[in-house]
Amino acid sequence: MANETTPESQRIVVGVDGSPASILALQWAQTMGTALGATVSAVTVWHLDVAYTPYTLTDWDPEGLAEETLQTALTQAYGDQRPQGLSARIVRGRPAEVLIKEGESARMLVVGSRGHGGFAGLLLGSVSAACAEHASCPVLIIHGAGESPAPGTGGDD
Repeated sequence: MANETTPESQRIVVGVDGSPASILALQWAQTMGTALGATVSAVTVWHLDVAYTPYTLTDWDPEGLAEETLQTALTQAYGDQRPQGLSARIVRGRPAEVLIKEGESARMLVVGSRGHGGFAGLLLGSVSAACAEHASCPVLIIHGAGESPAPGTGGDD
């Protein structure tokens, strides 16, 4: 039987929330993608909990903020030299659920251990823990704000 892989299965999905760990996750995903012959698919997820309040937020644009967060993170991770084949998109939904779903057709899922929110002292955030437990593909969890995986992968070079 021939080993057939679709382009969809040759991608590495990265959860991006703009945190230092997600910037490193982008860099590590590119390093892994180069080694595995896969492209990087950066995904920023936004979620709006419905709350009943007499106040309205007329100037708040969560989708626009998510897009800005994603583009800033890509620039911080790659500078002006974005990887060939990179795809980037924003998705509305619960972060863990969306990333686990995205991982169903991916070669690997890469997430930061701690994103924005939660308690800083936790080893794993709720999203990374859920991905590690429920994803159907391998999950790489990037801890802390350490070194980028290879020279020239960061925007500060």
